[in-house]
Amino acid sequence: MGFFEKLFGKSKSVKQEEPVVEKTLKVGIVLGSVRDGRNAEAVGTWMYDFATKRNDKGVQYEIVDLKDYQLPKLGQALSQTEQSEAEVAVKNWSEKMASFDGYIFVAPEYNHAVGGALKNALDYLNPELNNKVAGFVGYGSLGGTRAHENLRLILGELQVADVRTAVTFSLMSDFENMSVFKPADYHEANANQMLDQIISWGYAFKDLRA
Repeated sequence: MGFFEKLFGKSKSVKQEEPVVEKTLKVGIVLGSVRDGRNAEAVGTWMYDFATKRNDKGVQYEIVDLKDYQLPKLGQALSQTEQSEAEVAVKNWSEKMASFDGYIFVAPEYNHAVGGALKNALDYLNPELNNKVAGFVGYGSLGGTRAHENLRLILGELQVADVRTAVTFSLMSDFENMSVFKPADYHEANANQMLDQIISWGYAFKDLRA
């Protein structure tokens, strides 16, 4: 033992505090319609603008347009050239969806169910979505609610936890001539509640996956 240790006693090591690392939560706003003249772009843009204006710390939002990926029908017979293009499209779609911690699906209702394009796109995925969270924004005669119920069944099989609160726009009251989007102010309360749920669950599942 050294002189100073005898005099003053052994020095105690100072525990270094670990730096606090801010977690980033990435949420994809998926436009689930590919129809010409679709309302999904206006609705998705509204949702993106509303979400980003909240300035949630550490949360990043991004619009993902299904129309950009040109996915073929699952199991469809393709020529060699078409097959090569399809493989690139599927790879890009898979990687993009895998990059998020959570999702907001902008899902209109077609014949009491989710649209075929979105269902087909989800059928290409599985592990990319496991243990993540999703919320729904819809529009239709009943606000897209039956499409959302349909999506809850599909996403349950893909191990996605969907939040209770959804945003439901009526073609009768939130659109002029069913085409010009003019949402009522009262939808903001549901949008806030849905985002709060997505963020809290999103961080919980991010820790679970880690």
